[in-house]
Amino acid sequence: MSGLRSLSPGLRALQPAAFGADPGGARLARIRKSPHFKDGVFQNPGGPARTRPSGSMLDFAKVYFDRDQRPRRAPRGAVPVHATTLADLSRPPATGLRLTWMGHSSVLAEIDGHRVLFDPVWGERCSPFAFAGPKRLHPVPLPLAALGPVDVVVISHDHYDHLDLPTIKALAGTDTLFAVPLGVGAHLEHWGVSADRLRELDWHESTRVGGLTLTATPARHFCGRGLRNVQHTLWASWAVAGDRHRIYHSGDTGYFEGFKDIGAEHGPFDATMIQIGAYSDFWPDIHMTPEEGVRAHLDLQGGRAHGALLPIHWGTFNLATHAWAEPGEWTLAAADAVGQAVAAPVPGQPFEPAGDLPTRPWWRDVSLPLHRKWPVPEITPEASRDGLDLVGEG
Repeated sequence: MSGLRSLSPGLRALQPAAFGADPGGARLARIRKSPHFKDGVFQNPGGPARTRPSGSMLDFAKVYFDRDQRPRRAPRGAVPVHATTLADLSRPPATGLRLTWMGHSSVLAEIDGHRVLFDPVWGERCSPFAFAGPKRLHPVPLPLAALGPVDVVVISHDHYDHLDLPTIKALAGTDTLFAVPLGVGAHLEHWGVSADRLRELDWHESTRVGGLTLTATPARHFCGRGLRNVQHTLWASWAVAGDRHRIYHSGDTGYFEGFKDIGAEHGPFDATMIQIGAYSDFWPDIHMTPEEGVRAHLDLQGGRAHGALLPIHWGTFNLATHAWAEPGEWTLAAADAVGQAVAAPVPGQPFEPAGDLPTRPWWRDVSLPLHRKWPVPEITPEASRDGLDLVGEG
């Protein structure tokens, strides 16, 4: 099966530990039986997605290394970070649901008496190497050990900015469980997580952790950590349901019609955590723009503005050619156009979606000014009070 050839013993010995491990044995047998696995690779919903920059690499390099544009892609001052403490997080949320964005896609969700940690990345670089690769633009808000006990760690996929070796090794020394997409467990076992602490799911499969139901739901992305980029581990978004609340984490994904199905089956959600950064015309199939992120949120909510939208996957690492502050500005404009509530916390600032949301656009204090008319969703005249029919603008 072409997508699952192993490295030679010599190359395997040379690869960094951060590359992880290929699935094998019973795990590989499960992968081969998955309805989403065909011709040696996992398949995307909605058809094939371009996982490499479209156009020539020369065109991409001209944009990426443009001397005049590069200053826009980083903050011009220190990114503010909330001084979160263990005492802050030890007080139960008054409403039963509290979210703390730690930067990028890392979120601590306290839901109905349980604690869920999504895509924890505490490392300095999202890279297999300590000396190279995208480096943090702000410190982590608090040490990993200061989070306190976590019931389950949820991983969306195995890219370095979502699955971080030093963070997983630290968590391997605790008794937390891990919920991961199919195949990703091979990396975690390689790094010291015992098999009995893994809940490894295909799309539409669920697992129970305490009083929570966690369901791996489809996403439109890809995988890979090593020398080859084969689709042999799955990527996923996640729906988490407690006794009273429901939340959704998008992981990385391009926009697709499947958000409506996820919302119909698992929503509506009290809060969504939606990827709105690292988008580009060079890879439009695998990351959403902020406009598409707002559309996805509305799809998940049955076509209406509902719950709180927490923008993720931006502000912490420089992974694309857009301006550093652009995802924040564009998300606010797109959400305002349809009356959707957006949470805008600084990294580390806890908030309760049913309470007063943090809304101050803090990034303006440390970013170059942006002057642009942002494309936003537009409500059609036929939109009813029970839903929003959207068309694109711009």
